[in-house]
Amino acid sequence: MGWRQILVYTHRWLGIAGCLLFIAWFSSGIVMMYARMPELDAQERRSRLPILDFAAARVAPGDAFALAAAAPQRIRIGMFLGRPVYRALVQGRWTTVFAEDGRAMKGMTREDALAVAARFAPDQASAIRYDAEIAEPDQWTLQSRALLPMHRVALGDAADTVLYVSDRTGEVEVKTTRPERRVAYFGAVLHWLYFTPLRRNTAAWTRWIIWLSIGGCVVCLSGLVWGFMVARSSPYAGIMRWHHYAGLIFGATTFTFLFSGLLSMDPWDWHPGTAPTRLQRDAATGGPLDLGPLTVDRLRAGVEMMARRDAREIDVVPFRGEPFLAAPGMLLAVLHPERGIFPRFGDEVVEAVARDAMRGVPVVDAIWLRDYDSYYYARSRGDLALPVLRVRFADPQRTWLYLDPGRGAIVRKEERLSRLNRWLYHGFHSFDFPFLYGRRPLWDIVMLALSAGGVASAVTSLVPAWRRVRGKLAGQFTER
Repeated sequence: MGWRQILVYTHRWLGIAGCLLFIAWFSSGIVMMYARMPELDAQERRSRLPILDFAAARVAPGDAFALAAAAPQRIRIGMFLGRPVYRALVQGRWTTVFAEDGRAMKGMTREDALAVAARFAPDQASAIRYDAEIAEPDQWTLQSRALLPMHRVALGDAADTVLYVSDRTGEVEVKTTRPERRVAYFGAVLHWLYFTPLRRNTAAWTRWIIWLSIGGCVVCLSGLVWGFMVARSSPYAGIMRWHHYAGLIFGATTFTFLFSGLLSMDPWDWHPGTAPTRLQRDAATGGPLDLGPLTVDRLRAGVEMMARRDAREIDVVPFRGEPFLAAPGMLLAVLHPERGIFPRFGDEVVEAVARDAMRGVPVVDAIWLRDYDSYYYARSRGDLALPVLRVRFADPQRTWLYLDPGRGAIVRKEERLSRLNRWLYHGFHSFDFPFLYGRRPLWDIVMLALSAGGVASAVTSLVPAWRRVRGKLAGQFTER
C-alpha cells in the first residue's frame, strides 16, 4: 500500500468513525458561545447572603481550628441559620465551625437544607421540596466535588429551579433551572463529553478527550493534504464533491479548533500554570495566615464595622504578614481598626510586593491597568477585578505578574510559554483576538460561519460514510 492510499484510508476510516463526534463538537460549540454549565452567579450569591451578626461569637479561629489537620489556607466569616460561623479551606476541602462554641458542623439535616434554601429564595418558601442527598456528583455538581456531600432541593417554581446545599459549608453552592439544564445538555455537556459516568473518572475522561482530539487532528490534516492534491480536478461527484470543497475551505480552521481543544487538556504539560508560585504568594501574604492575632474581640469589632456597610461575608486575608478583613470594595486592618475601612492597598506597597515577588530581577515596566489586556481579561466586565498592576520582568521566562490592590494578592502569573499557550488555546478555540473579540456582533458572525463550515464538512460525509459501512457489512454477510 502506497502512501497515497494510506493517506486516503486514514482520512476515510477515521472520518467515518468520528463524523458524528465532529458534528456534536461544532454544533455544541455554537451553543456554548451563549450558554455554559449552570452555575450560581457570584453577584446573585452575595445578594442573597444573610446579614452578618457576629455578636454571639465566643471562639477565635485559632481555637476553632486547633485540631485541624493543617493550617487553614483561607477563612471566611459568615452565617448559618442565624449563627456566626467560620468557613475554612483546609487541604483543599471546606469545613465549617460555629463561632459560638467551636463545634464543627458535621452534616446537615433535611430540615436544615430546606431552611437554607428558604432563606435563599424566600418567595418560594411555601413550595420548596427536599429532593435528595447526594454523596457522588450528579450532572450539575461535577465541578463542585470538594463541596460534597450536598442536599438537592427543588424550589417548585415555574423555572423548575434546583438548589444544591453543601454539607460542608451550609450554603447554596449550585443553582440550576430547567431551561439552563436543557441548553447545557446541547452545549457544555455534549461539547466537553461531560456525561456523568465518564466524567466521574477524571483520568479516563482525560484520556478519552486527548485521544479523540488527536484522532480529529489526524482526520483534518490527512483530509487537507489529500484535498489539495486533487483540488485542481476533483475526482468526486454529488455530496462527496461538497465534502471535498467544504474541507478545503474550512479544513484549516477545523484543525485549529480541534488542536486548540486538545491543548485545553494540557496533554504534554509543556507550559507553566498561571497561578503564582508559593514564593510569589508569600511576597504578598507574608507567609501562612497567622491565626494568633484574630481574637474574638478584634473580629467582632471589625465585622460590626463592615456589616454596617452591608458586608454579608468577610474573608480573612494576610497581607505582608498582617491579617486584614476583606469584602468587595472594603478592607480593614484587624490590628488597627482605628484606621477605618479603606477600598484598596496603596500603589507603593503593591509595587513593593511585585518587586519582592521577583527579588533581584530587573523590572521592564509596571503599568496600572484600568482595562483588560490580552492575558488578564474576562468575558463580562466585573468578573475580574480592575484596576490591577501589571509588572513585566526581564528574567529568562519573561514573567508578568498581575496584582489586585483590592485584595493585596498576585492574581495571575504569565510566562513566555503560558502566553504562547493562551494564543494557541484560547485564541484559536474561541477566536478571542483583541481585534475581533471585543467587536460584537462581528465576532459572533465569524464564529458562527466557521462553526457552520465545520458542521458542513462533517455532515457531507455522513451519507457516504453510511453507504461505505453498509456496503462493507453487506459484503461480509454475503461471504458468510
